[in-house]
Amino acid sequence: MSLQSRMREKLMTSLNPTRLDVVNESHLHAGHGGSPGTGESHFSLLIVSSDFSGKSRVERHRIVNHLLQDELRDGVHALAIKALAPGE
Repeated sequence: MSLQSRMREKLMTSLNPTRLDVVNESHLHAGHGGSPGTGESHFSLLIVSSDFSGKSRVERHRIVNHLLQDELRDGVHALAIKALAPGE
């Protein structure tokens, strides 16, 4: 299973989002010093979940980073996160 699919599955299962966009942007960073050349190293993430209600931006990012700790260890070099509660 690809890193992108693994991330999507974990976030869907754990946070039950009303919107989830996991975009692979690795092609924009080809040849970059931190890029492992796997084609799955740079991602942007937009997630809307009621689990984020009442939480700060830092708390939201910590939740996402914790859920994706294996993927971050296994080759994701950069992850841009936009985590919102419904209505934001």
